[in-house]
Amino acid sequence: MVTLEEAIHGSRRKISFQRSGSPKIETYEVQIPAGVHEGQRIRLAGQGEVHSRGGVAGDLYLRVRLSQHPDFRAEGSDLVHDLSLPPWRAVLGGEVPVPTMEGEARLKVPPGTQHGQRFKLRHRGLPQKGKERGDLYVVIEIVLPKVLNPQERALWEQLARDSRNPAV
Repeated sequence: MVTLEEAIHGSRRKISFQRSGSPKIETYEVQIPAGVHEGQRIRLAGQGEVHSRGGVAGDLYLRVRLSQHPDFRAEGSDLVHDLSLPPWRAVLGGEVPVPTMEGEARLKVPPGTQHGQRFKLRHRGLPQKGKERGDLYVVIEIVLPKVLNPQERALWEQLARDSRNPAV
């Protein structure tokens, strides 16, 4: 499993595994290149099996699997973050903090933002070939309050009355 941080910056890591039919555990130091993606193969030259008739060892290929991240999911070179907003922030708009792989960014949420709406932060995703990075997509999830105090309930009821009788 490769972390998103390793996929962005690359790393060196030791991996250990046991080949089928062998009691021996083998350990290799593997270079994880920046920009690896889910399903990509990393080649370890000369570390594969030897043919049953002898000869030199072939290559060993490791298939990359990205580990789950608490804030993001990978879609190719793009990252996706689900951002929970209270209904008043979606209606009124404003700036909100958004996590990125490099820290925090600010996203301007326009008034009237809808549930499921996507916003793109360019070049905040995973590296692509040619050193350019994918994008970070922020998907809005509007979260309604589960419990209302009497004042909040009165405000929601007022909004409901006003929406049934809009001013002309």
